[in-house]
Amino acid sequence: MSTQTDRLDRSVLKLAAVLVLGALAPLLDSTIVTVAIHTLGADLRASVATLQWVSTAYLLALAMAVPITGWSANRFGAKRMWIVALGLFLAGSMLCGAAWTVGSLIAFRVVQGVGGGLMLPILQTLLLRAAGRERIGRLMAVVTLPAMVGPILGPVIGGVLVGHLNWRWIFYVNVPICIAAIALAVGVLKPDPPAIAARLDVLGLLLVSPALAAIIYGLSQVGDHGFGHSAVLLPLAAGVLLLTAFVLRRAAEPLIDLALFRTRSFAASTALMFLTGFGLYGAMLLLPLFYQQARGETVTAAGLLLVPQGIGSLLARTAGGLTDRLGPRPVVLAGIVLTALGTIPFAIAEASYWLLGTALVLRGAGLSAVNLAVMVGAFRDLEPAQIPHASSTTRIMQQLGGAFGAATLAVVLQSQLTGHHASTAYAHSFGWAIGFTVLAAVPAFFLPRRRALE
Repeated sequence: MSTQTDRLDRSVLKLAAVLVLGALAPLLDSTIVTVAIHTLGADLRASVATLQWVSTAYLLALAMAVPITGWSANRFGAKRMWIVALGLFLAGSMLCGAAWTVGSLIAFRVVQGVGGGLMLPILQTLLLRAAGRERIGRLMAVVTLPAMVGPILGPVIGGVLVGHLNWRWIFYVNVPICIAAIALAVGVLKPDPPAIAARLDVLGLLLVSPALAAIIYGLSQVGDHGFGHSAVLLPLAAGVLLLTAFVLRRAAEPLIDLALFRTRSFAASTALMFLTGFGLYGAMLLLPLFYQQARGETVTAAGLLLVPQGIGSLLARTAGGLTDRLGPRPVVLAGIVLTALGTIPFAIAEASYWLLGTALVLRGAGLSAVNLAVMVGAFRDLEPAQIPHASSTTRIMQQLGGAFGAATLAVVLQSQLTGHHASTAYAHSFGWAIGFTVLAAVPAFFLPRRRALE
């Protein structure tokens, strides 16, 4: 095995650093905005139901933008589309900071969401093209760094900005990040290869984008209404029908290439991405609420108490190199075990803070290992021309899995809170999360054990 295979080139690391800087903006933004929701309601005189749209509008716009990334990267070039995505997020952030009513803020969050939806799949496309398949694990250790840093820094930055300045700065903080990322992208990213003259699958876009938006909107209503309410069932049914129509239709140049699922490792990885949304990422909904409702902590304190999970994620960065050597399967299975072990103390009603903090380190390490290895499994056996479509497809599966996971555990928690004390209700809910985490091991056995390329 050559040194070239084992190490990432300096040019690839430089490219990764430039792209990671840009990705940091939307990943920080999501956690910062959550901290400021109460302040937004007071300053803009908006109800909780209306304020929910500050987050929901962003998520819906993000979901609708993701399917177009594969086509746009091929048609206009990934570098150009990366700069466009950053520009949209920058414009959205500036407009959100200047919003004068909650309605204008919601509208400007849509602009942010479109930029954020384009950004992460295009980032993956640029880096995977540059690094090659043999070093995907090490590459993912760099690419996913913002996802690990965001939960650590986001609540802290949000608390400081809201406490010492005002809520507008939770959006203005993105401005220097985006400007720096655009300037570096112009100077560092290599020119795009010749564009592929692919026609936009307009009918596919009109089917799949509203389908994803409808499904995610329906799931976002579960916490307030439960799965049986028309506010949930109608958008879910509409979304499933539109998605079914998209899958069954035939197109010469489809917006999303379903032929990718013929590759076993890609199919298993995307199934795993969806299932991990229930146990691994759905539980992320429970953790801050647990500290606030069951332990009586403030929002800022809850954010600080979750820092050990981010530290665990950072400690597990070596999982990328292990995945390159051993293959995705053993790393994913080990990560699932760590995540389950790190969740068990939260299912114990009177667990001490030191035990919970230690468990979060384990849980963060497990999450990081699974996230890294499953991305390796998704991309490793694909051809370079398939990467743009695969990037958007994996992002869609992550979004849907996370939405289903959050909705399911929200229903479980709500039913438990009805008849139990908060600490008992959360203990039972985390028990469900552990069960879902173990279930995610099933598709993991279909991942390759060793890397395909030696």
